[in-house]
Amino acid sequence: MRKRVCWSAVWLLCMASLLPAADIKSKYGSPATITCTLASLTTTSARSCLAVDNTSNLYLDVLVQVQIKSGAASTSSTGYVNIYAYGTADGGTTYAEGAGTDAAITLTVPPNVKLIGRLNVVANAVTYKSEPFSVAAAFGGVLPQKWGIIIENQSGGTLDGTEGSHLKLYQGVLAQSP
Repeated sequence: MRKRVCWSAVWLLCMASLLPAADIKSKYGSPATITCTLASLTTTSARSCLAVDNTSNLYLDVLVQVQIKSGAASTSSTGYVNIYAYGTADGGTTYAEGAGTDAAITLTVPPNVKLIGRLNVVANAVTYKSEPFSVAAAFGGVLPQKWGIIIENQSGGTLDGTEGSHLKLYQGVLAQSP
């Protein structure tokens, strides 16, 4: 017995294999503020920022950018600010170094969190802006369900006392096909 072949279906399958696959492109969310009080952060001190919940946005990555204003005195010509990332794998119960809230934090040496960037802060009363830093890159390319940053002042001086002089923000990154 001979089976009938539907040649129109075969033709459609062959033509579909010739079509180019859709490109996957980045889609950026709106910038959002990270809650973190940096006014008057003294040198050699660190501050944990409030954890960001990614369970509804489901970003694949976030780009973090900070703006820091140095204080009026004592800033070292070799000063800097470290930006660390932290995350959790248990829904927000456990964070390294006791992070997760907007609060002062004492880092171990070396820290048990991931360094994602360093911002040179080398003169008094100057505003410094970072490049964007990827948080997912710190975790092997996967953004944790809840994540945050820690700012460590190693500038040699106290940061500016006006909170509005400091900026902490992130922008989510998704993938989409056009």
